[in-house]
Amino acid sequence: MPHITRDSLMPLETYARARTEFRARVMAHKKSRTLALGEHVTLLFEDELTIRYQIQEMLRVERIFEEAGIQDELDAYNPLVPDGGNWKATLLIEYPDVAERQCMLARLIGIEDRVWVQVEGHARVYAIADEDLERENADKTSAVHFLRFELARAMAQALKKGAGFAIGIDHPDYTVSVASVEPGARASLVADLAA
Repeated sequence: MPHITRDSLMPLETYARARTEFRARVMAHKKSRTLALGEHVTLLFEDELTIRYQIQEMLRVERIFEEAGIQDELDAYNPLVPDGGNWKATLLIEYPDVAERQCMLARLIGIEDRVWVQVEGHARVYAIADEDLERENADKTSAVHFLRFELARAMAQALKKGAGFAIGIDHPDYTVSVASVEPGARASLVADLAA
């Protein structure tokens, strides 16, 4: 799968003009790539479009014009684009109440390593989490984690042929599974996989 290149990005002036329409397109696209795991965990499956949007937004917010700064953003975000043999997702732990969130982040240490995908007829695949940097300490986990699910070729082929898949978390303090992924989300995720 191609990565995002400097030449494929919109210059800031062009992005400023296109931003409203581009943002609306990306937000609609994200809906088919967002999966709730229970009441308090959401997975947003990233792809080239969602990461392109993130890079463009970072360049806009930080007003980055210099080549070195642009390259730094590309280097930081390109690893979040799936490569045809995996799914990559942002995991969000969401508790609206601050006190409850602090308590749960302390209880949910290690949750990022207990998120799994299971393709029909195959064993579970657990996420590889936070390859860029450690996002938890001895006291609490982070509310945001970056996950990679490496899928064997046989799994990808099965998915392309219509096999179902389940996804879940088996942490002692947060156990949930989704046995049937909505067809639009399934189609969007299967499109990330090489044939």
